[in-house]
Amino acid sequence: MNQVLPIAGNREVVDYAKELISRHRWRFFVIVVLHAAASVSALAVPYIVGRIIDAVVDGTTRGYINGAALIVVLSYLFYAFLTRAVQLRTRVLGEQVFAEVREEFLSTVTTLPLSTVESAGTGDLLSRTTNDVDRIQWVIRFGLPAIITSAITIMVTIVMAIVASPLVSLALLLGVPFIVIAAWRYLSRARATYLWESQAWATLNSVVAESVDFVGTIDAMNLGTARRTRMKSVIAADTWDANVRAAKLRMELFFFLIFGCALPTAAAVVWGAHLVGTGAASVGMVTTVALYTSQLRNPLTEFLMWLDELQVASVSLARIVGVRLVENDRQPSGAQPASDRIVATDVRYAYRAGKNVLHGIDLELRPGERLAIVGPSGAGKSTFGRMLAGIHPPTAGSVTVGGVPLVDLTEDELRSQVALVTQEHHIFVGTIADNLRLAKSGASDDEIRAALASVNALDWVSDLPDGILTEVGSGAKILNPAQAQQLALARLVLLDPHTVVLDEATSLIDPRSARSLEASLSAVLDGRTVVAIAHRLYTAHDADRVAVIEDGRIQELGPHDELVANGGPYAKLWEAWHREK
Repeated sequence: MNQVLPIAGNREVVDYAKELISRHRWRFFVIVVLHAAASVSALAVPYIVGRIIDAVVDGTTRGYINGAALIVVLSYLFYAFLTRAVQLRTRVLGEQVFAEVREEFLSTVTTLPLSTVESAGTGDLLSRTTNDVDRIQWVIRFGLPAIITSAITIMVTIVMAIVASPLVSLALLLGVPFIVIAAWRYLSRARATYLWESQAWATLNSVVAESVDFVGTIDAMNLGTARRTRMKSVIAADTWDANVRAAKLRMELFFFLIFGCALPTAAAVVWGAHLVGTGAASVGMVTTVALYTSQLRNPLTEFLMWLDELQVASVSLARIVGVRLVENDRQPSGAQPASDRIVATDVRYAYRAGKNVLHGIDLELRPGERLAIVGPSGAGKSTFGRMLAGIHPPTAGSVTVGGVPLVDLTEDELRSQVALVTQEHHIFVGTIADNLRLAKSGASDDEIRAALASVNALDWVSDLPDGILTEVGSGAKILNPAQAQQLALARLVLLDPHTVVLDEATSLIDPRSARSLEASLSAVLDGRTVVAIAHRLYTAHDADRVAVIEDGRIQELGPHDELVANGGPYAKLWEAWHREK
């Protein structure tokens, strides 16, 4: 699988976990102390039972037995009280830690370089934001309390067994080799196995997402059988094998775990009987240690079960932390543009090393002009548009604004200079006002209405039940493509850049709506430099200049009438477009 987004190593994951813990160190400390106290209160019962047995053997009074029984009851009540308190604290802490992980991850994802997001594809990023976050959520919410509880219970149980009888406690050693070897074999293979499993799921997610996103194309071209075959091949090739290997890994771990837990209990009884016969231990001591070894089974099983989940979560955390390791594709220099003039000089770009799609483009935009970029599909129009918008840094050459390379500006500075509007229009769940404030968080209601009016959208928005406060998006009011694009353009008005790159912004809208929308752009974009990557050539007809890109180079540059008169590549495109109309 082509792994574009990095995966963090063990060191980065541990450092991130330490960072999370350090923020709440005192709360963790209190939780550990409370868990230890709860474990001691519960494990005091076998010790008291052993004492009762020895007292009965030696002869005792009813008062002693009643007193011991009262202590047992009080111990359980104290255990119940402490357990409730510590579980509540642990769950609250787990929710807070998970919220921090989720919010930091979302913040990182939304600031990833767009070039990286596009190269990674939908599958890997979708898998990290869904499957991996869900696994982390499960472990933090439920695994964290269980791991802390079982780990402390195991340690306290062993200590209590040794305190009860060091000799009888030697039986505990018999289970150690089985547990240690099983854990070592498991841990040595778990990371690689779960990484494979996660990547296999990412590939499957990608296939499913593509099938869902382009279901219209699949139906129109009768590709359903091909897509199902593709999905089955992905499942057969990796997903199934990865899940089977993970299941076998768990089965081996739990087999030796159960054996390693059962053996010490039997050994404690046999070895204890021998010690009782020699007078080296009492029946009560043997009973106490046997009860402790028996009680070790549940916390040890739970600990190793959650250890398995922890391994899965650690791989998910490595994938989540890996997103933080994505290198920025620009380094702001602090330089400020001296003007609004954008100049592209010897711009080259390669999606793959050594295979350029742009071959040394030179272009100077005149402030306030409207430039149309046309050419055949795959010529490099959209790629060059992304260079002009500062989305991708050029592989070679430069794109500057006022003498400053676009990649030397911060994201906020860049968007205040130049913005890209694509054919993909997105409506986010929330109100229309919320959607527009993504461009300008402090925009007033009047500014929002003015922006809507400038794109001829205020009338239909005002007719909605709650106006700009109408909920839109999934589960609410669904906007048609033209309305969605109008909101995208209204965001542009609020953002107020001096240069706008329109990447076939109306190509997915029906021609009549598109023509109406483009007519309104004349007023919206007045005074701004506009670069329109055009699919419909009437956009080029209305432009001040037209740039014809073929094979990653500008073949022609000039006004529409001049290029038509020259009879070159543009004239042929114009003629062919007219024939198709």
